[in-house]
Amino acid sequence: MARKKNNKNITDEFGHIKISREIYKAVYKEKKARLKPLFFFIFFMLFSSLIVFNFLKLSSWNKDNKKQEELQEEIIKIAKATPIEAEGKLINPPTNKESDYWYYIDFPFYEVDFNSLLKKNSDTVAFINVPNTNINYPVVKANDNNYYLTHAFDKSRNDAGWVFMDYRNDSNFTDSNTIIYGHGRLNKTVLGSLKNTLTSTWQNNRDNYIINVSTKKANFLYQIFSIYTIPEEKYYLTNNFSTKKDKEKWLKTMQERSIVKISTTLDVNDKIITLSTCENNNGGRIVVHGKLIKMQEK
Repeated sequence: MARKKNNKNITDEFGHIKISREIYKAVYKEKKARLKPLFFFIFFMLFSSLIVFNFLKLSSWNKDNKKQEELQEEIIKIAKATPIEAEGKLINPPTNKESDYWYYIDFPFYEVDFNSLLKKNSDTVAFINVPNTNINYPVVKANDNNYYLTHAFDKSRNDAGWVFMDYRNDSNFTDSNTIIYGHGRLNKTVLGSLKNTLTSTWQNNRDNYIINVSTKKANFLYQIFSIYTIPEEKYYLTNNFSTKKDKEKWLKTMQERSIVKISTTLDVNDKIITLSTCENNNGGRIVVHGKLIKMQEK
């Protein structure tokens, strides 16, 4: 006669209680039933926290943008930036009379009310304008490259930041490479509209390849010679060079990177301006280089 299956608790040879398969399943099912609401609650709290975080982040982003736009309008009125026709000193003119250099030296300088800008912010070192972009800003300089990533022109806390010069550079634009930074905001404030230079519409307009810079002591005219995007690196941010050979190599590299071919003669004695902003959240950069072709001392 077959033995009946015993589902009751029994002890093993060591006296330990053995639990039948049916009892184990019942206990497991009961625990699972108790934990299910807990898992649901944890998931709900995490999901809700994520929604609240994104809402607060978006609200903060919109608030910073609005403050940035209002401040820019105020600063433009204060700066009174005006194109002026004026004689100036030609910088490293090429012997080739067919060079685009001779076309761009006829472009006007920009005159700016620096006394008013300095009253608003004593960190002001320049004013910059790039055609067919929203880049029409006073440039500031701090003791590091972090402060104006999170502060506006009036020094209020603002994640939109401001347009600023590399702290290593001389404020009078005398270095081999003067570097200007700013966030690439989606609403195209700060240096966000530098993305315009990547479009065929912008590139096909010959008159766009100029960067106007004004300081308290001089006005500068730079001819753009390179536009490109690149993963984050330090090489293009070299501001001075140990040897002429190093400068030659750097100039050649920057020119070869350009996504649009610009017929420009470069010289180791050229003073360069570099505009750098973020392209995306993965560390990509949009970079524009220009060389000084004309200046006017005040």
